[in-house]
Amino acid sequence: MKLHHFFRSGSSHRVRIALNLKGLSVDYVPVDLRIGEHLGEAFHSLNPQGLVPALETEDGVLIQSPAILEWLEERFPDPALLPGDVGARAHVRALAAIIGCDIHPINNKRVLEYLRAKGADEDAVKEWTGTWITAGFDAYEALIAKDRARRGFSFGEQPSLADVYLIPQVESARRFGVDLSRWPEIMAVDSNCLELAAFRAAAPLQFAD
Repeated sequence: MKLHHFFRSGSSHRVRIALNLKGLSVDYVPVDLRIGEHLGEAFHSLNPQGLVPALETEDGVLIQSPAILEWLEERFPDPALLPGDVGARAHVRALAAIIGCDIHPINNKRVLEYLRAKGADEDAVKEWTGTWITAGFDAYEALIAKDRARRGFSFGEQPSLADVYLIPQVESARRFGVDLSRWPEIMAVDSNCLELAAFRAAAPLQFAD
C-alpha cells in the first residue's frame, strides 16, 4: 500500500495512526500542500478531488479518511478500532464524528485560506478555529467524563476510532494556540495515547520532510 499524505494534515494523521495501530506497513508518499502539489495533474489523476489522504490498495485508490478507516477496519479487523457491542460502536462513531464532522471540516486548510482571502487576519483565523474546537471539545469532554467504564482512552482500555480522530485534532489545537487546560479528560487521553508508539510514530513532525 501507498499513502499519499501531507505531514500536517489532520485527516492524513488519523490514517497514519490507524495503520500503525493495525501494524500495517505502507510506503509514504508526501504531497506538499504548501506548494500546491495537490493541485497538479499528477495528484488529480490519483484523486480528482485533489485532497489528501489517498491510499493505494489492492482494492484501488481509496480517498476520504472516514472511508479509508472503515476499509482498514473491515479489511484488517484485528486489532479492532470499534467495540463489539452495537451500541458501543455507535457511541465511538459519534465521538469520532464530533471531530470529523463538526470541527475539522470548517477548520481545514482550504477553509482558512478562504477566510484569509476574504480579509481575515491571523488573529481572526485563530478566533475562528478556537471557536469550533472549543464547541466540539466541550461536548467531547462531557461525553467521556460521564463514562465511568472508560479506562484511559476515549472508550475502554484500548485505543479506538475515537482516539484516532481525537489526537490529530488535539495536535491542531496546540498549533492554533488553543488553551487545552479547559479539558482535563481529553488531556489525559492524549497523554495515554502518546505513550504508545503507534501514535508517536504517526505525529506530524515525524514526517516534516
